[in-house]
Amino acid sequence: MLTPSSNTVVEPFTCALAQPLFPQVSVHFSRFRVVRIALDSDSDQQFELDPIYQAAELLMDANPDVIAWNGTSASWLGFDKDEKLCATLQQRFGVKATSAILSLNRLIEKLGVKRLGLVSPYTDDVQQKIIANYREIGVETVAESHSGLSENFAFAQVTEVQIAEMCRDVAKSKPDAIVILCTNMRGPMIAAELERELGIPVLDSVAFTLWGCLDETGVPMTALSKYGRMFAV
Repeated sequence: MLTPSSNTVVEPFTCALAQPLFPQVSVHFSRFRVVRIALDSDSDQQFELDPIYQAAELLMDANPDVIAWNGTSASWLGFDKDEKLCATLQQRFGVKATSAILSLNRLIEKLGVKRLGLVSPYTDDVQQKIIANYREIGVETVAESHSGLSENFAFAQVTEVQIAEMCRDVAKSKPDAIVILCTNMRGPMIAAELERELGIPVLDSVAFTLWGCLDETGVPMTALSKYGRMFAV
């Protein structure tokens, strides 16, 4: 897993989700500097490819079967960013490669999602860019809720109680699925309970990045079904 340097959720929550698969599956991490999310050149430069490649090279020493960019930047920068990144990672290192957003988009297609509920910690302009990008691929955001934050570290300080209330709010519009969009947001351990309460799939970013890695490598996921519907589809 490649993760932003200021992310405090990805590592502990991914390991917690993957624990039922251990020791068949182990998860390893490398970081590159990301501290702020906004629609400006300084923020965009954090996602330049060279630092990502350097972080990936360190992970290669552990001989992984798949490498994933465990961040959601392509949701506002454009899906092609992750498509190009993963193609290059696969070519350069000879391993399968995926990302949070490419995994989400596969799930959206698999589940037939056309009406989306969007929950994120981001600012209004970032949220609107995400909504526009999904509209371009035929997915309409029928309800959204966001925290208005730009400091990446602060995303992890949005509580599970707050996230649950945001999900309940967007559920009123009866979307086909709710997405908790940010790998530094504390959604993984409440998603399944919210699905049962709301009767709507709740797709958390940390969880669907793990889903994407397992899907790429063909590892059975039924042992993780308690963490959400995605692991049973």
